[in-house]
Amino acid sequence: MFTGIVQRLGNIVDLKMEGTAGRITMVPNRPFDKPIHLGDSIAVNGTCLTVAAMEDEKLMFDVLGETFDKTNLGEKTPGDIVNLEQALALGDTLGGHIVTGHVDNTGTVSKVEEVGRDWKFTIETSRDMQMLMVSKGSIAIDGISLTVAELTDNGFCVHIIPHTIEETDMSEFKEGTKVNLEADILGKHVQRILEFGGGQDYRLNLNG
Repeated sequence: MFTGIVQRLGNIVDLKMEGTAGRITMVPNRPFDKPIHLGDSIAVNGTCLTVAAMEDEKLMFDVLGETFDKTNLGEKTPGDIVNLEQALALGDTLGGHIVTGHVDNTGTVSKVEEVGRDWKFTIETSRDMQMLMVSKGSIAIDGISLTVAELTDNGFCVHIIPHTIEETDMSEFKEGTKVNLEADILGKHVQRILEFGGGQDYRLNLNG
């Protein structure tokens, strides 16, 4: 489990494929505050991956073909940067919102606007993804905990402060950039309940 507060940027130095799967090797831009061990979970652009190997400052992650297909990791190449966050530990501050590291869908940056000192990003995504979002609700973009500022016909908008631009991969976003999206887990539970008739069957069972 994660909070959507990016802790480090990772620079991809190698990506080797074996069939549809592969291994990504990256170097964090600076050491993490807590030591990293083999088997630890780290969110890489919002995708929960396991540290499979370490060599000096390098971190290596094995990535399944399905993960490449359903996230933007399959489009990354050496030299690209990604957001990194260590898994939440008991007692840590929940600075963003609850993020599971399971990407729901992807979106595409359709517009980038500078608004004063801040930035506005418009993201297009599928209707299924839009159903999980509400105005002023939480959304994780490439693992970054953000607030949905506006809903549009084809997606949504977020407003970004300079600090977030400087500390995340959003400085690299441009029109056409593919991003990972994870909706608020509460919205997913509500949708599932509604798919089963709003829980009516469950209430009927309780009543005998």
